[in-house]
Amino acid sequence: MAKPKPSLARTPLFDLAVEQNARFTGFSGWEMPVQYSSIGQEHEAVRTDAGMFDISHMGKFAFTGKQLWQALQRLVPSDLSRLQPGQAQYTVLLNPQGGIIDDVIVYHKGEDETGESQAMMIVNAATCQKDKEWLLAQLENTEVKLLDLSQENILIALQGSQAETYLQPFVQEDLTSLKSFGHLNATILDQPGFIARTGYTGEDGFEVMVKPEVGVQLWRRLFQAGVTPCGLGARDTLRLEAGLALYGQDIDDTTTPLEAGLSWLVHLDRKGDFIGRSVLEAQKANGVERRLVGIEMQGRHIARHGYSVLSEGQVVGEITSGTYSPTLGRAIALAYCPTSLAKRGQQLEVEIRGKTYPAVIVKKPFYRAKKPSS
Repeated sequence: MAKPKPSLARTPLFDLAVEQNARFTGFSGWEMPVQYSSIGQEHEAVRTDAGMFDISHMGKFAFTGKQLWQALQRLVPSDLSRLQPGQAQYTVLLNPQGGIIDDVIVYHKGEDETGESQAMMIVNAATCQKDKEWLLAQLENTEVKLLDLSQENILIALQGSQAETYLQPFVQEDLTSLKSFGHLNATILDQPGFIARTGYTGEDGFEVMVKPEVGVQLWRRLFQAGVTPCGLGARDTLRLEAGLALYGQDIDDTTTPLEAGLSWLVHLDRKGDFIGRSVLEAQKANGVERRLVGIEMQGRHIARHGYSVLSEGQVVGEITSGTYSPTLGRAIALAYCPTSLAKRGQQLEVEIRGKTYPAVIVKKPFYRAKKPSS
């Protein structure tokens, strides 16, 4: 007798998504909206106005401790010592081989009333338990405490050039002073919450963390104000246009940040020892054998995850992410290629259902948002 499949988890916004006629898909153990209207319409809303995403499935960890920053410095290649309260850093957790355990955002939350340092970390849903176990093991001989807030709070991502205009009426604090990767404790619908000027779409926007009942109310109010609900489908096309990596496809524990085009996260000259440092030092000195590159198809065919990349008839790599870009009107992809081929303008082919189609390496990101004129 077949075992019943484990049921998928649902976020506190699930019933609202049902109300708004969302189509659902399984993702990292969660039943998540993949689209509400159409991926194209939702994508365009974010690029031209604003859209909102339920990202409550992501992991949310809080840290406290007097030696907090010394402990976290050991776990990432980025120099966290320059972070000030109210600032955040995108970075990666590394294993001893220099591979990426997860890509995360670390938020400096200052000190509590006892003088202990405070931080928060947002991690991917698929790696939440793995990350938690890894972090607890690394912090075992320190006085740093980790509190898992993943089930207690929800996250809403409000993204697009008009995100601030839509969110401000529901927030007591002035959002105009909040810079990119800045964050603050805020009063949202008269209740305490947390707002960061971060996102995963290539546009301006915010990620809002609140208690479930506040989040349900905020989603309704934003929807009534005209914000477009968006699902995972548009989130994927938006992030790929912006050249942002998806953990488990474009980066994983076998890829290093230097191979993945994340060398800007590696501060070898600014900080001391960290897990995986020796591997990254060797790669920096000797060069990497492969690089994650941007690819544009030279026709209407779409390169998908897992498709082979060829040069002169020989397989040289594999597509990690691929889609049709609604903004650009052409097919784009990411792939690992040998460093000798990883240069802009390099002609390649992609094998699709037994046939090969021309492609070319292009600069990342594929799309960059226009900065508002001052």
